[in-house]
Amino acid sequence: MTSPLPEPTARHLEKVRDFYEAAPTELRWGARGYRKLLAHYYNLIVPAESSVLEVGCGSGELLAQIKAARKTGIDLSARQIAAAQLRVPDARFHVAAGELAELNEQFDVIILSDTLNRAADVQLLLERLQSSAHPGTRLIINFQNSLWRPLLSLARLLGLKSNEPENSWLAPSDVINLLQLAGWNPVCRQARLLLPIPIPLLSPLLNRWLAPLVQWSCLTVFIVARPVRPAAQPRTVSVIIPARNEAGNIEAAVRRTAELGAGTELIFVEGHSRDDTWAQIQRVAQEYPDRKIKIMQQTGKGKGDAVRLGFAAATGDILMILDADLTMPPEELPKFYEVIANGRAEFANGVRLVYPMDEEAMQFLNLCANKAFGIIFTWLLGQPVKDTLCGTKVLSRHHYERIAANRAYFGDFDPFGDFDLLFGAAKLNLKIADVPIRYKQRTYGTTNIHRWSHGWLLLRMVVFAARKLKFV
Repeated sequence: MTSPLPEPTARHLEKVRDFYEAAPTELRWGARGYRKLLAHYYNLIVPAESSVLEVGCGSGELLAQIKAARKTGIDLSARQIAAAQLRVPDARFHVAAGELAELNEQFDVIILSDTLNRAADVQLLLERLQSSAHPGTRLIINFQNSLWRPLLSLARLLGLKSNEPENSWLAPSDVINLLQLAGWNPVCRQARLLLPIPIPLLSPLLNRWLAPLVQWSCLTVFIVARPVRPAAQPRTVSVIIPARNEAGNIEAAVRRTAELGAGTELIFVEGHSRDDTWAQIQRVAQEYPDRKIKIMQQTGKGKGDAVRLGFAAATGDILMILDADLTMPPEELPKFYEVIANGRAEFANGVRLVYPMDEEAMQFLNLCANKAFGIIFTWLLGQPVKDTLCGTKVLSRHHYERIAANRAYFGDFDPFGDFDLLFGAAKLNLKIADVPIRYKQRTYGTTNIHRWSHGWLLLRMVVFAARKLKFV
């Protein structure tokens, strides 16, 4: 049973409801164009197979343009809901305020589009939405940048913009704080739209190509969040170890990798070595019968191919990549397990640039490149990623399967495997967590990285990703 709302909250909801009961159900040309632009960005975020709930759906203009398998809308105005049902006949609608809604079902995506600033109690609204979320739900919020307030007020005075009920004008920091108070974990944030109405040639120029470079000045701020959930039961782990010319490190990888969670399997993937790496892998698999070890050889080339081959053979709930050079100490893997198993994040990314590293572990130019790529990728992905080139990446098998199923969006472009996973995680709005590790120098062999040729390839991948994630 829902508790009664405080009198000031209830009175605000009545005012908003009365306003929209008297408002037109057909939007003006500018408002329709704005919703169309919003729908474009929502369709980049919302998986087409999702179930979607829009809170404060109005007459259904936005919901009608979102591609989803199942759509539901709620709004406190019966008049707007009646129009929405006509506009989107295959969707379900309910007359209710978000602060009071009890839908008794869960959704993959919950949308609050230009709704928070009109809510009577934002924290209560966000808390109430927890009952409609499962652990994998994404809450997507967009609201208007307060820097645009004078211009929007002028447009209203000139009759270019419809009147609205009283707004709160929340700042991004306010929204993030309220999300955290209500049990939501912000995943990423980005701003869109410099021209909120569709004008041929000019709108694409400003919104697609310029807006990502001047996000502070954009009209609309998007924030994606996920529900905070308690720790899960112990889970099984698969550690994939790509190995090329690493014969001297194979046994150490087995000895130094702990049993994690409910059990750990080690999967060695040998890749056309010129030394006796494959012989060492075969020997170690026989000499450690107490460990669950799988071994295989690549038919393709590159670490990315080895990682995908290992992941395909894995049976663990959590998938880990451990480079066979052991510069990322296997003793650090329990940190990554805890991050994923306890739900603190959905993608754990190793970071070598926090703690002091061994003197010979990384050359100065490589260090500079790593720091530069970290800055670029933080902008690209919309969430902090300090070190993109650390080989250790950890995620659940469920999320990897979603990334693999969505791989066609980016294509098979990454010979390293790191960026295929990072870009895929960002596209699915998975929460990425940086996990600092102490980076060690090699004790056997030489690096397989070629600084200049691989550096040029990385720059090309950055440009490619920018066109897929930012300039869209």
